Amino acid sequence: MMTLSAPLLALLWLVQVVCSAFPEEPGPLSSIPTEVVRKYPVFLGRPHRSSLRQEPLHIQRILQVNRTLYIGARDDLFRVELDNVVGDEMFYSKKRTWESNKNDISICRMKGKHENECRNYIKVLLSRQGGLFICGTNAFNPLCANYTGDTLEMVGETVSGMARCPYDPKHANVALFAEGNLFTATVTDFLAIDAVIYRSLGDSPALRTIKHDSKWFREPYFVNAVEWGPHIYFFFREMAMEFNYLEKVVVSRVARVCKSDMGGSQRVLEKQWTSFLKARLNCSIPGDSHFYFNLLHSTSPILHLHGRDIILAVFSTPSNSIPGSAVCAFDMEQLASVFDGRFKEQKSPESIWTPVADELIPKPRPGGCAVQGSKFNSSNSFPDEMLNFVKTHPLMDEAIPSLGQRPWIVRTMVRYQLNKMVVDTNAGPHGNRTVLFLGSSRGTILKFLVVPNQDNTAPNNNVFLEELEGYNPEKCGQDTPQARQLLSLTLDSNSHTLLLAFPSCVVRIPVARCQLYSRCMKNCISSRDPYCGWTRGSTCSFLRAGTRLPFEQDVDHGNTSYLGDCDGKLTLGSPFLASPPIPKTHRTGFCLGYPASGSS
Repeated sequence: MMTLSAPLLALLWLVQVVCSAFPEEPGPLSSIPTEVVRKYPVFLGRPHRSSLRQEPLHIQRILQVNRTLYIGARDDLFRVELDNVVGDEMFYSKKRTWESNKNDISICRMKGKHENECRNYIKVLLSRQGGLFICGTNAFNPLCANYTGDTLEMVGETVSGMARCPYDPKHANVALFAEGNLFTATVTDFLAIDAVIYRSLGDSPALRTIKHDSKWFREPYFVNAVEWGPHIYFFFREMAMEFNYLEKVVVSRVARVCKSDMGGSQRVLEKQWTSFLKARLNCSIPGDSHFYFNLLHSTSPILHLHGRDIILAVFSTPSNSIPGSAVCAFDMEQLASVFDGRFKEQKSPESIWTPVADELIPKPRPGGCAVQGSKFNSSNSFPDEMLNFVKTHPLMDEAIPSLGQRPWIVRTMVRYQLNKMVVDTNAGPHGNRTVLFLGSSRGTILKFLVVPNQDNTAPNNNVFLEELEGYNPEKCGQDTPQARQLLSLTLDSNSHTLLLAFPSCVVRIPVARCQLYSRCMKNCISSRDPYCGWTRGSTCSFLRAGTRLPFEQDVDHGNTSYLGDCDGKLTLGSPFLASPPIPKTHRTGFCLGYPASGSS
């Protein structure tokens, strides 16, 4: 009889424990045929259909401003009018080429970089004062410039991209404007050793994080940044320093800085943040032993849902763990309160990390914002004792818990990793439904209906509505894992479409495919898709917000017990087909007939 080794037995036990503790993961209500998606419009970098595109695009960033889409690629910036789609392709109306000069390319090659690396990859693409602010890697010598939004003409001179844009196109970075200042998170050097959160280009003085201090940063991967209240919050993952393990452990973090920070005194933290603090994000499945999703990949903007300001985030497990992804929600008030809690410290390199006793924390409280009219109305005037403390104690003791202490969505033991997200909080004919779209490492899109619990914390009855292929190899070119890497996922609310950016193309996909159920009322109702409803024309129609069409849908339950089976023809039961009335016992949770009062 074959005997199993101890490591294999341990792995089997772990799989059994995890699988028994995880919530059930039903498949989608609808799997969309590939041929449906392959008819959707694609941007390939052409001005018109007769034009040929030779070089690959190497798309890096996309930015939607009103009805215009800007696409930053390698050496090129494109302007695409979203309302001027011709058939199955989107064409650009303007294109601007911004290539590295021969000298920068030559120096880049001399330093050992490949020809493809010594190009100008657009890594920062922001809207600024009616125009665009753009930064590119510029052959490992980053540059930034302002451009007009209509003609894509450069305005003024270029400025250094150091600390604003990475040198290497493969490195992650984030950037946003807030109160006239540019806040960036990237690396500042050719070797990508010096990670930084940096403020520049505004009326406030330039500030940065401390150089080469592993307590502040340890190999961070920056994901997103948001403005909330008096702070900017940066979401990232990094190597943990607080665990006494031999192997490296990656954890997810959020750091914050005060927008009003003016830097420290001439003795401590001069030209550096006095308000930089960071805390761990906890996305895990509770149990006797928590199962953690430690790798942060993407976050939503701040959403106002059910009376709370929340942020959703996509996490995954490490590649050498049980494969899985999760979506966790974090309440911004709860998140901010963690930064008012205890600090964490390591008293010596050999000791474990422990909380700092309250009586040892100097006053005013380290990491706070200076308050006008108070004794310390500027961070320049903070006492040295306080500045030294925040310099050596940037980590909070408590981790930030997810809403409801568990993920909103979990997908495990699948061949893909969820890594992008976008949320529609105004879905459906009454604009009162929340639909979450998740992008995977294979280029697929998963669509979920978020159904809140009574306490509005952690929905555990979310509905997996659809799964569909997002990548179109017939139009986008090669079909490889690299080509299928989803760079960004954007919701165009006006046209009710998703914009999927891949390295070689941008694919535009409607948020719903109601026409697939158009011949069968039962399929239309059971789809539970808030965008779709059975209408007077005896068809499954897309329902725009405030529609005045009579419609029927049951998003909450998908109850079709009163309907016959689909046979390719219209089924009985529709109130618009002079069929028998629907029994009252089946009407709970339905949106029947006309829109609710208050909709236009």
